[in-house]
Amino acid sequence: MSLVLHYHPLSSYCHKVLIGLYERGTPFEARVVDLSQTAGEFAAMWPTAKIPLLVDGGRVAPETSIQLEYLDMHYPGPPMLPADAEARLEARLWDRLFDQYVMTPMQKIVADRMRAEGEKDPRGVEDARGMLQMAYGLIDGHMAGRTWAAGEAFSLADCAASPALFYAGIVEPWGDEQGELSAYFERLLARPSVSRAIDEARPFFEYFPYRELMPARFL
Repeated sequence: MSLVLHYHPLSSYCHKVLIGLYERGTPFEARVVDLSQTAGEFAAMWPTAKIPLLVDGGRVAPETSIQLEYLDMHYPGPPMLPADAEARLEARLWDRLFDQYVMTPMQKIVADRMRAEGEKDPRGVEDARGMLQMAYGLIDGHMAGRTWAAGEAFSLADCAASPALFYAGIVEPWGDEQGELSAYFERLLARPSVSRAIDEARPFFEYFPYRELMPARFL
């Protein structure tokens, strides 16, 4: 099999691409990466040495949004980007919003917990929590009257939303008043591709720094 995904089951960005692969039914080989052992070899494939990394024969596709677009271009299956130009632009916009304003601050909060006491950044964590609350309000307003984040079908934007909201909701929950966001999150969880990615990550949840805050239904 020529299509290989280098990934880790606990990684939120890896979930994003896994969900896209499962949605499309694209055959691929999954290779779990231990960067502490293979960083040199991995960096030789792509200098940032970041996961996930999609390799298709001799072609290396880095960065999650590009990877999902690459699948649209080269493999059959339900598209991750809508055909309509305006809906496609909206999908790309919400993909970036979920990555930058949900995934990024969530990762800041998680990473800070793993730092030694003298290296922690309480102000940075406070700012990250504020950014998440801003994003929750934005998403809640956007999802009123919608099923998915962009267009009429599940797309690139929803692939980004699923892991971002899954982990962010653990470290900085949204409020009960944000009903549209809550309903959207439940629709994401009900998606077979999303539940599969979560199920595959369960054996690794013991290593998640905020495991004690994970809802029982995910354990």
